[in-house]
Amino acid sequence: MVSVTSYHQIVKDVLSLEADALLAAQVRVGQEDISRMVEIFNRLNQDLGTLYFLGVGKSGLVASKLASTFSSLGLPSFFLHPTDALHGDIGRIRPMDAVVLLSKSGTTEELIKLLPFLPVGPQMTIGLLGQIKSPIGERCGVTFDCSVGQEACVNNQAPTASSTLAMAMGDALAVLYESITGLSREGFAVNHPGGILGKSLRMKVSDLMWPITECPVAALEVTLQDVILLMTQKNLGGCAVTDPDGAFLGIIVEGDIRRTFARSSHGLTSPAKEIMNSSPVTVTPDSLAHDALILMEQRESQITILPVVDKQGKFVGLIRLHDLFKEGFCLK
Repeated sequence: MVSVTSYHQIVKDVLSLEADALLAAQVRVGQEDISRMVEIFNRLNQDLGTLYFLGVGKSGLVASKLASTFSSLGLPSFFLHPTDALHGDIGRIRPMDAVVLLSKSGTTEELIKLLPFLPVGPQMTIGLLGQIKSPIGERCGVTFDCSVGQEACVNNQAPTASSTLAMAMGDALAVLYESITGLSREGFAVNHPGGILGKSLRMKVSDLMWPITECPVAALEVTLQDVILLMTQKNLGGCAVTDPDGAFLGIIVEGDIRRTFARSSHGLTSPAKEIMNSSPVTVTPDSLAHDALILMEQRESQITILPVVDKQGKFVGLIRLHDLFKEGFCLK
């Protein structure tokens, strides 16, 4: 019976073997190959071309992942199954496009059958191959050696180290493309509008704030009793204080109410101007919601609500920490 210790070593050995395969591949990457890739990427951008990834089996799954990665970086990319391509879908590929062929053996039958019909020349054909000197390798204008000494599989059969290496090589090319185009975090977010990164770079305070019509708003002269009634009717945890023209003067939060009762027996009759915080942290409606979160969280005493004030100094709404958390924002 195999001990738990032995099982533990198996897992560690797999990770070590795959890591060694990546390091060995790093040495084999040539500068000339990278120069060719730079030319291919520049041409794709210039001609508004598309990048197609083709592979079968595990190579197909890696190809699909890489197509998704490149698309997220702004280069239109798709996975195309070689069998589907042979039955009509090759019509998607245009002369200004490029193709990436993934094959461990370099002799994948479905790819070899497709090679004569590819509408792109060798100069726009890239190979991520376990065997560079192969029928598929001969058709590629640039090849990347994804060979491994052995698979991590116990029987040295199942694609493990080889599929990991092919994916890592594709990721390296994706980062190369990202560097060539100078993609910013904001540019990346354009293709990730639903993720938290996209939200942190695109969603504004105005998208999440409670507008003035739904906020408790008081004048300087009203009493604390009136403020409490307003905060009960519109329960957001704070009440803005403004002048008759709507200019923001301060805010009253629940902590201010407790402190007023603690120091005065006549708390309910205290005017708003004596209770409010006249210099609170504020945010503009055009500020990023993520920046509002930073203002609330990265301080000695956490703030749970912020007044939203426009550039003219008028109060336009409130944004709460709870609303940011609910949307998925957090500080790592």
